[in-house]
Amino acid sequence: MHILVLGAAGMVGRKFLERLADDGHLGGKAIRHASLHDVVMPAAPAGAAFTVSLSASDLSAAGEAAKLVAGRPDLIVHLAAIVSGEAEADFDKGYRINLDGTRDLFEAVRAVADGYCPRLVFTSSIAVFGAPFHDRIGDEFHLTPLTSYGTQKAIGELLLADYSRRGIFDGIGIRLPTVCVRPGKPNKAASGFFSNIIREPLAGLEAVLPVSDDVRHWHASPRSAVNFLIHAATMNLAAVGPRRNLSMPGLSCTVAEQIAALERIAGKTVTARIRRVPDPVIQGIVAGWPRNFDPARALALGFRSETSFDDIIRVHIDDELGGSFVS
Repeated sequence: MHILVLGAAGMVGRKFLERLADDGHLGGKAIRHASLHDVVMPAAPAGAAFTVSLSASDLSAAGEAAKLVAGRPDLIVHLAAIVSGEAEADFDKGYRINLDGTRDLFEAVRAVADGYCPRLVFTSSIAVFGAPFHDRIGDEFHLTPLTSYGTQKAIGELLLADYSRRGIFDGIGIRLPTVCVRPGKPNKAASGFFSNIIREPLAGLEAVLPVSDDVRHWHASPRSAVNFLIHAATMNLAAVGPRRNLSMPGLSCTVAEQIAALERIAGKTVTARIRRVPDPVIQGIVAGWPRNFDPARALALGFRSETSFDDIIRVHIDDELGGSFVS
C-alpha cells in the first residue's frame, strides 16, 4: 500500500505517521511506501518498516500536485492548509493554499485516469458552519461559514463530494473539532488559546486567555484526530453514501469547564498561570464558530472521541509529558 500525506509536517500529520509506523499496516493492508509532503520538509517517522520519500513545495504551485500523485498512491490524506487566523488575515494566501491547492490536487488525480481511483481523506473544519446556531448542530444543519477559512473548507467539501460522485476518487471529508491539547508551540490558529491555556500552565509557563470564560467550543484530542483519519481511510464508504462530509464526534465545554478540569487534575497553582487579556479580534472570530454538535452520522459509522475534558488533558499528559507536569 502506498500512502501520500499532504501536510505531513503538521502536528496531526506527524502523529498519524507515527501511528502508521507503529502499526506497520492500515486496514489489514501492509504499508510498503509513504510519500510525505509539506511546505517545509517533513521528517520520516522513526522505526517505520516501510520506505519513505520526503518533499517540500507549495502544493498550489503549477505542476506540484501532479508530481505528488504521479506515483498513484492508494490513499491520499489531505491535511495541508493554512490555519484560520492566517487565512482570515491574508485573503489571497488563504484562497491560494486552501482552495486552489485542493482543487489542483483533485484535478491531478483526475488527470491520471486509466482506472485510477484512490481513497482520499480531506480534513475539513467545523468553521464551515456559521451563526445563528442551534443548541446542537446536527447533520442537517446548513453550511453558512462566517470566515474566509470556513468558506474555503466548505468549497473543498462540495468539490470532494462531486469528484467522488463522478468516480474520480473515493473521498471522505471529516470536519475536525478543535484539536486540543496541541503539543508544541502556539501557531496562528485563532483557536490556539484553547490549547495554550492547558499546555503552557502544565509546562510551568504563563498562558494568555483572550476570550471570556463562558465561551463554549467543540474539542477532541490529537489521539482522537488520528483515530478519525485511520477510520476514514479504512471504512466502507458505501455506508456513507453521497453525502461524503461528516462532523466528527467531540466534546462541548466552556473555557471555565476547561480550567476547572485542569484544576482537578493539576491544582490551583497550575491554573493560576492563566492570565486574562481580552483580544477583540480573536473574540470576533470565535463568536462566529459553532459550540456544540450532534454528530449522529459519524457515531453511527463508528467514529469515537473523548467524553470529558479531563480525559483530553490526561491524553496530553500521557502522550506529550511522559505522565508528569510542572506543579
